[in-house]
Amino acid sequence: MTEPLRICLWSGPRNVSTALMYAFAQRRDTRVVDEPLYAHYLRVSGARHPGYRDVLAAQDPDGEHVVRDTILGAVDRPVVFFKQMAHHLVELDLAFLERTVNVLLTRDPRDMLPSLVNQVPVPTLADTGLARQCELVAWLRDRGQDPPILDARELLRDPAEVLAQLCAQLGIAFDDGMLSWPAGPIPEDGVWAPHWYHNVHRSTGFGPYREKRAALDPALEAVYAECKPWYERLYASALKPRVAVDG
Repeated sequence: MTEPLRICLWSGPRNVSTALMYAFAQRRDTRVVDEPLYAHYLRVSGARHPGYRDVLAAQDPDGEHVVRDTILGAVDRPVVFFKQMAHHLVELDLAFLERTVNVLLTRDPRDMLPSLVNQVPVPTLADTGLARQCELVAWLRDRGQDPPILDARELLRDPAEVLAQLCAQLGIAFDDGMLSWPAGPIPEDGVWAPHWYHNVHRSTGFGPYREKRAALDPALEAVYAECKPWYERLYASALKPRVAVDG
């Protein structure tokens, strides 16, 4: 059998990563897998996220087993899309990333932090995954990969255009069925969905980008200042909609 295309999306939290997973779930050629390293991360880090006991009970918490059996394991479709969090890559041999196609998804921390505090009341730079994403990009580039980088704002500005660019870089055909889905959960949702996926369960596609104009809570300003340079490094290489030329 031909080796499947194994796509790992390395996102931060609250970055429309679940909507992107739902988009790929609409493709007939693709199997999606929701955050297979979450239990591993919770075990290693000791983080106490909402519903963490359910996550540890539902998933194999040994990351090396997950890599071997799930990420690099057998799959029943030509394409498999793993929604992943960059900060879940802790105490793991990264060599498996040389056998996957890796994509980054980032978001302006000014837009992301006000949402993250609903699940992580006192977020840190590590919780955003931004520094880890930059380290991951450098690691992949050193090994000859040029991972596509998506930005949540640019994706929401023109989902069809940005997804078409992404699919072209992945070597798969763009399917406009990726732009919409039925409201509600999908079978592939992780057990943490009731704590994190309220918005995507109400959606039927990518919503329009809406700038968050409210000032950040003072407690978040210091975190934002720490996050901003890391985000700007990622954004500089992000896929962006092509601007139409008038006339």
